[in-house]
Amino acid sequence: MTDSTAQSFQITLLPGDGIGPEIMAVAVNVLKQIGEQEGIKFDFTEAPIGGVAIDTTGVPLPKDTLSICRQSDAVLLASIGGYKWDSLPRSQRPETGLLGLRAGLGLFANLRPATILPQLLEASSLKPEVVEGVDIMVVRELTGGIYFGQPKGIFETEDSDQRGVSTMAYTGKEIDRIGRVAFETAQKRQGRLCSVDKANVLEVSQLWRDRITALSKSYTDVELSHLYVDNAAMQLVRAPKQFDTIVTGNLFGDILSDAAAMLTGSIGMLPSASLGESGPGVYEPVHGSAPDIAGQDKANPLAQVLSAAMMLRYGLDRPATADRIEQAVLSVLDQGYRTGDIMSEGMKVVGCKAMGEALQTALSS
Repeated sequence: MTDSTAQSFQITLLPGDGIGPEIMAVAVNVLKQIGEQEGIKFDFTEAPIGGVAIDTTGVPLPKDTLSICRQSDAVLLASIGGYKWDSLPRSQRPETGLLGLRAGLGLFANLRPATILPQLLEASSLKPEVVEGVDIMVVRELTGGIYFGQPKGIFETEDSDQRGVSTMAYTGKEIDRIGRVAFETAQKRQGRLCSVDKANVLEVSQLWRDRITALSKSYTDVELSHLYVDNAAMQLVRAPKQFDTIVTGNLFGDILSDAAAMLTGSIGMLPSASLGESGPGVYEPVHGSAPDIAGQDKANPLAQVLSAAMMLRYGLDRPATADRIEQAVLSVLDQGYRTGDIMSEGMKVVGCKAMGEALQTALSS
């Protein structure tokens, strides 16, 4: 836990690829301004990850980058990847660097909020009456499951065919660990937790359901329910307001968190936090690197800025400072400022830099 009396923080910046440097610049300017206003000093150190790291060092996660991250109080990540590196072997792609960062920092819990902002209600592809008031937190396990299970690979069979193998595996301790994060998160929200699995056909999910159910006895103030993942996906679209906090494994969480994100109308508005038992967390927008608009001043920086707010709230124990940034975002939206991805009739379309300037003006007032 970060010392709540500290006034100086070491922050590692990982701008990454595509629009990453553009949106990171906006977030850093916001942090610098609010730091000056509130007497908080941020010492920023930038390091390469993803495609830019491949180009400069030959690997997607250089050892120096991981070392710098480990020595910081928090890590602010923008985006990685792009068409340029899609043809590389899987072990050398930018996304492998992200998996390595999570494993290297022991980040087992991913918090993905999906909240409908009143100003962007009409941006959702669902009817307003379906999504109005939606406020969901998806707690996704990050370092286990099918993305990390062994054995894995593509193997030659005896009859000269090929067999692809990916192993979904969880230990009881891994399930209990993410379960505790989810129950404690639900306690701070509406006190309802839905655990998502596929226990009707998967043994690993049967263990998941057993351990989450057993853990619930220690959290009697939280109402626990269970859904199979296919039903959960349907319910997210049919009646999303029934959900408060969702906890699930790595693969299912990857899918459901993106589905929940699109309830809000734009994945470009949503932040995330990846946390471990100790050490720095990683805070990043859930959208990709958008290489098709990189360098054109068209990117939406708000998810990056809100990720910085999550960093302040969950990593640096500065909830009031996080509140100020989130209020600044609401203020610029109230004033009608929109980037292209969230544009609607009657609003003022602005670029990435102008949106950042509007945020800083809101913070000044």
